[in-house]
Amino acid sequence: MLAEVRALSTTMPSDEFFLARQPILGRDQHLVAYELLFRAAGEHDDARLTDGAAATAAVISHASQLGLEQVVGNKLAFVNVDEDVLMADYVRFLPPNKVILEILETVKPTEPLLARVAELKRLGFKFALDDVVHHSEEVDKLLDLVDVVKVDLQGVTPDVLGHLAISLRKSGKKLLAEKVETQQEFRLCMELGFDFFQGYYFARPVILSGRKITPSEMVILYLLELINSDADDAMIETAVKRDPLISLNLLRLVNGRAAGPDSRIESVAEALTQLGRKQLRRWLQILMFAAPGSKVELNSPLLQLATTRGKLLELMSLQVRPGDVIGAERAFTAGIMSLADALFSMPMADILDNVELAADVRAALLARTGDLGAMLNLVERLEKADTGRQFTGALRKLDLTSKQVREIELAAFNWVRELVHDAA
Repeated sequence: MLAEVRALSTTMPSDEFFLARQPILGRDQHLVAYELLFRAAGEHDDARLTDGAAATAAVISHASQLGLEQVVGNKLAFVNVDEDVLMADYVRFLPPNKVILEILETVKPTEPLLARVAELKRLGFKFALDDVVHHSEEVDKLLDLVDVVKVDLQGVTPDVLGHLAISLRKSGKKLLAEKVETQQEFRLCMELGFDFFQGYYFARPVILSGRKITPSEMVILYLLELINSDADDAMIETAVKRDPLISLNLLRLVNGRAAGPDSRIESVAEALTQLGRKQLRRWLQILMFAAPGSKVELNSPLLQLATTRGKLLELMSLQVRPGDVIGAERAFTAGIMSLADALFSMPMADILDNVELAADVRAALLARTGDLGAMLNLVERLEKADTGRQFTGALRKLDLTSKQVREIELAAFNWVRELVHDAA
């Protein structure tokens, strides 16, 4: 079995692949899983999606290096599998309680394959059927054995989608809409009874004409501006106290970290001292993503994506410019602010009119220029597994390797996972 893993993983050297992690949401718009995609790197100018066998072999053979817990936290991982993987013994190295094996559309439902899927189900594995665009005889043969059916929205027209959803729902299986790119597509799939959604529709800005920044949002932006301009402690404390909800959230935050009831902090001044300016800035940036007056919901996909971008850019910046802590802070700001237009439903330029940011951060957010812009562009491509020639060229300009990028990703995923855990 180990020899089998080694043989397959030679197609993807341990330091020469990229990891893409794409969120899967439930009907409540909370994260339930991630699909993991692996792309070859190294000498290939056009990094390509490896075949299913090599991709899954990489997951297994580098399990100690990647660690599914570190990559997906307490969520499930959807992992692509083809016939070679399904029939191989090494697939059993994957933890059945953490993965859903996604049967690629190229797999033919032969008798031996159906028997193998049934065997793996008895061992506790769950399955999804990938890229379904019509209800065929081959789909029917696999339907009884799978738990989730993934429908490719880019492969069907809206009128066909309705008939397909009705047909598949009769099977009692969970339906997952993939490649959902707009809010309109999401709403249609909700109406059709889909259970899960994969795509970046939640991160696409829907600009609302005449939308104004609310008073609470203005307070947060004003506080960020005070910190960025190095205002004195008294000014920051006064600004926090003007908004009771921000004061309450601040006290919740610091007391959540406190050792016990004897160390409870009751004053805003004490809370600000304990937190420090660096952490205050980050907390305010995260607080932007909470509805006014509510607790920060770290299971929000938009917030998780924004905080992950922030940490990715911070760590990339430190890799590109070691020791430049101030530059790394600006990089974090560029990452987390990059989704402000989706958050506020306003053009980015209008949002930036309300907050003072460093010139390189502003250039990255508005035009993806400069080193921060290049890093942000890299991260956006990585999210979509778009790691072709332009991606690898940008990596070379920043003098980053695939191994460094993957290590940065894992560190960022772990940081966000701990952030979610601490806030629970």
